[in-house]
Amino acid sequence: MAKYGPGRAEWRFRLIASLCGLAAMIGALAYRGIPTGPAFVEVVGIAGLFFGGTAVLSLINLRKSDRD
Repeated sequence: MAKYGPGRAEWRFRLIASLCGLAAMIGALAYRGIPTGPAFVEVVGIAGLFFGGTAVLSLINLRKSDRD
């Protein structure tokens, strides 16, 4: 792990927070329905990309720290 980077606890927190965000987004879509028009890009595209990207990045870094 990098000397000045986040530790395992920080990566674990980011992973849990991003998975909770994805779950909340999916729950909102299930409750309110799939939006149409520009709202679809905002809700599914931007929020999904943010939470999904954060989850993937956290998983990659957690697996890297296992090897160190």
